[in-house]
Amino acid sequence: MANFLAKQLFLFDPLSLFFLVVICIVSLPSAVYSFGYLKGEYSSKKIIVAWFLLFAFVLTMALVVSVRNAFAFLVAWEIMSLVSYFFVVFDSKHDKSIQAGLIYIVMTHAGTAFLTAAFLIMHKYAHSFDFFAIRNACQVMPAQIKNIIFLLLLIGFGTKAGIVPMHIWLPYAHPQAPSHISSIMSGVMIKTAIYGIIRFVIFILGVSSSWWGQLVLVLAAATCFAGIIYALMEGNDIKRLLAYSSVENIGIILLGVGLAMFFISMGLPYLAVFSLIAGLYHLINHAIFKGLLFLCAGSVYKATGTRDIEKLGGLIKKMPQTAVYFLIGAMAISALPPLNGFVSEWLTLQAFFLGALNAAGGAKLFLVICAAMLALTGGLAAACFVKAFGITFLALPRSHYVVNAKEVSLSMRAGMLFLSALTVIFGLAAVLVIKILTKVAAAATGIDTNSMSFQLNNFILNPQSAKSIYLSVPLIALVLVVLGIVSFAVYNLCRKKTQVSQTWGCGYYRLGPRNEYTATAFSKPFRIAFSFFLLPYRKTQKIRETFYHVKSFSYETHTTSVFKKYIYLPVIAWIFKSAKFMRKIQPGSIHLYLSYIFLTAFLLIMFMNKF
Repeated sequence: MANFLAKQLFLFDPLSLFFLVVICIVSLPSAVYSFGYLKGEYSSKKIIVAWFLLFAFVLTMALVVSVRNAFAFLVAWEIMSLVSYFFVVFDSKHDKSIQAGLIYIVMTHAGTAFLTAAFLIMHKYAHSFDFFAIRNACQVMPAQIKNIIFLLLLIGFGTKAGIVPMHIWLPYAHPQAPSHISSIMSGVMIKTAIYGIIRFVIFILGVSSSWWGQLVLVLAAATCFAGIIYALMEGNDIKRLLAYSSVENIGIILLGVGLAMFFISMGLPYLAVFSLIAGLYHLINHAIFKGLLFLCAGSVYKATGTRDIEKLGGLIKKMPQTAVYFLIGAMAISALPPLNGFVSEWLTLQAFFLGALNAAGGAKLFLVICAAMLALTGGLAAACFVKAFGITFLALPRSHYVVNAKEVSLSMRAGMLFLSALTVIFGLAAVLVIKILTKVAAAATGIDTNSMSFQLNNFILNPQSAKSIYLSVPLIALVLVVLGIVSFAVYNLCRKKTQVSQTWGCGYYRLGPRNEYTATAFSKPFRIAFSFFLLPYRKTQKIRETFYHVKSFSYETHTTSVFKKYIYLPVIAWIFKSAKFMRKIQPGSIHLYLSYIFLTAFLLIMFMNKF
């Protein structure tokens, strides 16, 4: 009986099992990390509440990716959103937490409203909430209805994933949650929206129009660009920087998913499976290295008491293990070989190149532009994390926050070590991972992959040509290790003949922290280069004692949040304007309300007689 109920309520196909693995990979080390992180930060009662919420959070995420009923999915989805809201406002003493929680809960419920509308339309045709009943009904559903459902699903899931322009909540909410929860929210929770897109759009609804994939690709490219640009401009809050970077990586994942949708509609099953493999690979890779980076950011905050990058510096001497873990995560997210981020981004680029070879006309140009956007965001990501690591861990301490910093507890280091090891393993074991993801992609798309000959030893897969470019990640790792050993040996041989002296600093030998390169200064060339999007503005003020003598000088620069200024603020203004109008027609007069009832009843009677 229990087995029968489980089969009726749950769906453990390769896609669900894959996402369950992703949930466990990030949640377990984050839970171990929390032992040291929560201690001393919160009272014992609040720690118990945090553990209860963590258990509920992981459980509801597991339910979201394993139920086989749309109604049960929606219930689990709402509970997951509610539990994560409690984590966002966990530090309720801070006004920023309350504001971030408000923005998050409004956005997530707006997304849920679109999902509810999509599910109700599907139920109308299927007369059931069961996934397979809906899937059968979608095969005979009118094309216009399928288009409407697709748009509703894209907006609903896109809000949770942080797709531009629905990403506005993410840089507010993620920094305010405890760091181990930020790791899970960024590494896992927003990926449940990707699960929803794959499950409901590709698996259930079925891709029937090429413009579906094209729309996803356009949004994904915009998400990549906007996310990494805002991350690069962020010079204060390290967790906010990582949150914007999550927006960028969601865009990279959706490039693979959107490309798969495009190839399905074009009748290219081989490339569709390969593209989805690339997207799923980056999904699990991002879960690992972004989870690691958030745990490292939490360790920095735990040791120093601040998340402001400009007030840090010199932490590599105080926290050497955390610095190494952060460097591994930064290299992985910058797509440097032989780590996991390199493999998935390389596969995604190959999917675009192979697609361009098999496309013609405008489609070829479109795919080349998307590939160029991916390459651009990869370069900007490297610059972003050079800044994040350099300003945080190198040079001299910039404030008193760093003076008493020391390495974090064993449990916190254990969580970071585990994810660091996975970052390396998922890069070196790419062949094995691709084999597993092939089964997942085949189950999600319904494409038979048994007859497809994937050249797993060669990372460029072209079934129409015998030629291939050999690229082995283990071989790259071996070459890098050999070069490192040779460089170290040469350094030691030449070291005896080298005279060590102070670093030349333009004739000054007592340069202090005030002379160091800042995060704002680092990002200025990019702010100028992308001023068409960032719309920067600056404010300067001079206080003079005399005309020739300036007593003090202040310089302030900011960038304009385009989406907030031109989308969300006008919407909020319209809502308040509508609310003021509603106040006029709801003045509190019982006589007026009775008149409304009478008028409504009269109109209903008129329409009844007419029809």
